[in-house]
Amino acid sequence: MFYPLLLLGAVCAALIASILLFPKLTLGKITLSTFWIVALLGALLFLLTGQTGLVSLGKALLSDTAVNPLKILVLFLAMTALSVFLDELGFFRRLAAAAVRLAHHGQKKLFFLLYALVSVLTVFTSNDIIILSFTPFVCYFAKHAKIDPIPYLAAEFVAANTWSMALIIGNPTNIYLATSYGIGFAEYCETAIVPTLFAGAIALGALFLLFRKKLAAPMCADAEEVPPCDRFLLVFGLTILAVCTVFMAIGSYIGIEMWIVSLAALGLLVLGALGHALCKKRRPRELLSCAKRLPYSLVPFVLSMYVIVVGLGEHGVTTLLADLFGTGMPIVKYGVSSFFAANLINNIPMSELFASIIASAPAAVARKAMFATVIGSNLGAFFTPIGALAGVMWSSILQKNGLKFGYADFLRIGVCVALPALAAALFGLFLVTV
Repeated sequence: MFYPLLLLGAVCAALIASILLFPKLTLGKITLSTFWIVALLGALLFLLTGQTGLVSLGKALLSDTAVNPLKILVLFLAMTALSVFLDELGFFRRLAAAAVRLAHHGQKKLFFLLYALVSVLTVFTSNDIIILSFTPFVCYFAKHAKIDPIPYLAAEFVAANTWSMALIIGNPTNIYLATSYGIGFAEYCETAIVPTLFAGAIALGALFLLFRKKLAAPMCADAEEVPPCDRFLLVFGLTILAVCTVFMAIGSYIGIEMWIVSLAALGLLVLGALGHALCKKRRPRELLSCAKRLPYSLVPFVLSMYVIVVGLGEHGVTTLLADLFGTGMPIVKYGVSSFFAANLINNIPMSELFASIIASAPAAVARKAMFATVIGSNLGAFFTPIGALAGVMWSSILQKNGLKFGYADFLRIGVCVALPALAAALFGLFLVTV
């Protein structure tokens, strides 16, 4: 048991170093993220040293269970593609520009409008997509208006990683943890909505108190003029997303798994967009751009970390950890430990590890432990930049826009906002599961 733990520690240390020190690797004209390369090397090390058996790994990857990582990846990539398609049509930029017009040159009003807009959009799309879409807009607008962008960037990032808890599709960690325990779309929402509301309200209050002086300064800027888009494709894409969400909600009642629903929705989107492009006698440029922007690096990252988790399970590590957690106060133990563990190894591998631990835990605590871990995986994203890949992408965008936002700046917001939000969310979970 000591050797796989030693290997895990080495992989985690290398992963943290890759995120903080060497996020990108440039080979000629090709730029690669290093986090998935580190994970892949770690998985190969586990396989080559016999810590993960090929037979058990093969059975896990071919199993017809909800926790199969291949199904989870299909679900996440399909839902991401639907959101990216809408982004390519300028949907999110249009909403952001509308929020600026409604603010009437008032920073406080804009702050609350942006937080509300990001929160609502994140619930029905994905935290990563919202961050990738809104961050460049906020940077551009703040520079044009000559105001400090940090309050808005923090509000956007915190809102995206708080309200992503509300629905199962909001974060890949939600998908992994909920499906590993057999929680359906409707059951997940019924339990998660109260902790999300509690955390969202506390996070907003903490953010406003933190930036209230900066938000008191005057603002003078006009909304961005967004180029016209193809209205048919925009309505079509929004309809597909809405219908997909509805079928996910009722899927458990009619016996259809969520990954099948999302894949079918993506198939319809592709066929509709191709048919429309054919009728217009033009290239399906939105689909092509969407295909280029999908987070393919998550595939080797998730699968590699899954290989490591399977190895830990084979050697009894996850069972030992489940025993150490015990049965008392599962909401506090799993919620707090997952929150800090996400900031040691990133929230995706943390979720894979904790899903395996929860599978070994007594049935009486497993459900509470699962939802507490969901909370930790989402809110841990804005405690430090290591907490989630969203933080890595967000920091990268800020650097490209010439904004300095270091580890200490991130941690300051994390301590003031993430910790109170975590306490509020865990209290909300306690109320709905008591």
